[in-house]
Amino acid sequence: MYKFPAHLKSARILVTNDDGINANGIKVLERVARELCDDVWVCAPESERSGAGHSLTLHRPLRLRQISPKRYAVSGTPTDSVLLALHHILPNHPPDLVLSGVNRGGNIGEDITYSGTVAAAMEATLLGVPAIALSQYVGVGKSKVHWPTAETNAPLLIRKLCKTGWPNGVLININFPDLAVGEVKGAGVADQGQRQIGENLDRRIDPRGRPYYWIGTLRNDASPRKGTDLDLVASGHISVTPVHLNLTHRPSIPGLRKALA
Repeated sequence: MYKFPAHLKSARILVTNDDGINANGIKVLERVARELCDDVWVCAPESERSGAGHSLTLHRPLRLRQISPKRYAVSGTPTDSVLLALHHILPNHPPDLVLSGVNRGGNIGEDITYSGTVAAAMEATLLGVPAIALSQYVGVGKSKVHWPTAETNAPLLIRKLCKTGWPNGVLININFPDLAVGEVKGAGVADQGQRQIGENLDRRIDPRGRPYYWIGTLRNDASPRKGTDLDLVASGHISVTPVHLNLTHRPSIPGLRKALA
């Protein structure tokens, strides 16, 4: 189990994201982190890297730019940002907690396999540092983002999670519903859901007559399975999902061993 300082005020927190160092969501998360403790560091991509997944930059050099004391931008992915922060910026005094987000848009269901926000938390977890990914859901076709919902609810949630702790090799994925602060119905622990795949892959023709494609909203959230992150967020709750990084499906092992014997 991860162990945290008795008082989070004495902790060190690293903040990162996938929407870029200047995104509104990371500003929200910085304020949340500063409410929790006095030693907050930030290391995030120079520009938006949404959908980057758990990817590393291998075929070009990375640039690390210090913006101000304890704030850095990286010319790479969220995973790169966490790797550089832990091994280069803070090698001798790693953070007690990594917070990734607040993402503009939910990271629920199979989103976690694409999400750069969750990937940053994955990298921290693989490097032995507990991590929480936070996302603010935005309904399809909506432009308003309820940032105060994440900012108001995150500090208490994080304090409760750190007081309880969670197992090594597990990250926490939090999603806030697309509601104003006073409309949120509470928080619940949820399974990772799965959506039905839609067909909104938009094929268009460029001025030279060649086809190109836009990947649109590919998933239908109409009837999520009860008790999943999709269900909780749709019903106005905050979803909290523990995500284990060991993807082995252990119940399959005995049968496969027998087949291959």
